[in-house]
Amino acid sequence: MTNKFLTRLEQGPLLNDGAMGTMLYARAPGFKQCFDELNISNPAVVAGIHRDYINAGAEMIETNTFGANRIKLAEYGLEQQVAAINTAGVELARRVVEASFKDVLIAGSVGPLGARLAPLGRISPEAAFDAFQEQITALLSAGVDLLIFETFSDLLELEQAVAAARALDAAAPIVAQITFANDGLTPLGDSPEKVAKKMAEWQVDVVGVNCSVGPARVFKTISKLKRLLPAETRLSAQPNAGWPQKLGGRMMYPATPDYFAEYAVSFARAGVSLIGGCCGTTPAHIAQMRQALDNPPPEALIVHPPRASEEPAYTTDTLAPTLLAQKLAAGDFISSVELHPPRGASASKVLAVGQMLQEAGVTVVNVADSPVARMRMSPWAVCHLLQSEAGLETVLNFPTRGRNLLRIQGDLLAAHALNIRNLFVVMGDPTTIGDYPEAFNHHDVVSSGLIHLVKHKFNRGLDYADRQISQPTNFLVGCALNLNAPSPEREINLLKKKIDNGADFAMTQPIYEAAVFDRFTALYEERYGAL
Repeated sequence: MTNKFLTRLEQGPLLNDGAMGTMLYARAPGFKQCFDELNISNPAVVAGIHRDYINAGAEMIETNTFGANRIKLAEYGLEQQVAAINTAGVELARRVVEASFKDVLIAGSVGPLGARLAPLGRISPEAAFDAFQEQITALLSAGVDLLIFETFSDLLELEQAVAAARALDAAAPIVAQITFANDGLTPLGDSPEKVAKKMAEWQVDVVGVNCSVGPARVFKTISKLKRLLPAETRLSAQPNAGWPQKLGGRMMYPATPDYFAEYAVSFARAGVSLIGGCCGTTPAHIAQMRQALDNPPPEALIVHPPRASEEPAYTTDTLAPTLLAQKLAAGDFISSVELHPPRGASASKVLAVGQMLQEAGVTVVNVADSPVARMRMSPWAVCHLLQSEAGLETVLNFPTRGRNLLRIQGDLLAAHALNIRNLFVVMGDPTTIGDYPEAFNHHDVVSSGLIHLVKHKFNRGLDYADRQISQPTNFLVGCALNLNAPSPEREINLLKKKIDNGADFAMTQPIYEAAVFDRFTALYEERYGAL
């Protein structure tokens, strides 16, 4: 691979292309199909988009390989076609460039894996490294001029992508782009300061911001990154065409080509080396940007920097342990009864049962969350009512399924605010077996990852991104254990992982023979020591 990309950057701002996914969605039938696979099954539509961007004035185009890694392709049963799809993407782009008779660079596009890395998710750093290396090997072998890592929200994941590329070819030019939300932080809550520090450590060739927000927000963020990074750092900016809006049943992006043209000049005058577009941008946007960069107005658009926000007051005050935590610490006998929330809006019956259990001396009530994926009242409301009206301490079932990382953290704060501080962390029942089999069934975090988040972050006064929250939480966290698992070895390893991440107790389904418990604990202690 030559370094003609880096040489070209020394000559002035380089104009990249715009959105590939937006254009494929408009031109290729079937939203649920794998867009990356179109490199093989419908190369004409991909080639047409490349051609339109080159004709609009783009000096660089990105291969249609954003999601062409093993993990994302597995969603379509295509995990064995990583090399074929990436190679086809590069060769397709090259044929279009050669036919244009223009000196256009080809960037190998690499996006996130589509699954969270450990400790929150199921993908180990080693597995992420291998998946990225497999894709990058194909891109480099096919002859891309550079690699562009884009729309990453997790610095840990981006680090593995960069490391995989460096291990294959230390000289391969790398553009590393992170995505920031409207609050100026990444979707996982990382600040520009943290991003700049990591990017400087990795010594990537170009540091950039792309996706999520429009030109104004990207301009503010890239300006801040410029102040934080070493002076010689090259920068890239590829904003969305604004925030998507639903009009007439279709998702539309409001930022016009003229608006992008104004910001293209602003980016160039701010020292940005690589300028392009992300979601919602089209060849029309790139054409206007080309014209503006070739014929800049006397004065560029002035964008005022954001005001610094005040950090909330921080306190180290913590609450006393829950009754369940105290009894566990003392080794006392504990009784727990599982209750299911009602299917209606009235909680009178469940409160009556709770009152009866309280009078009978039950220690805690374990409140299920949509058991067997059936629609029921939120367990939070039931927990709060049982504690406030029946005087009975509760354990909140907290499944990760159907929750993204943002909602999980907000839900944790809400539970703590309601004094619901005993959690039973589970994956949750798949929606496919319940009332609404087509409902959202994905998750950002696995159960061991949620345990880690609670015990090693929230209980220490930090969110996932290590930013302080107003005060540390004081959750007691339990995990699920299957004593009748078909593979005891796997269950033993899962339990060890949950304990290592901070689980305080384990809860099982009912067993009717003590020998089942004895066999499992003996196997566990033989491998890992006292349980």
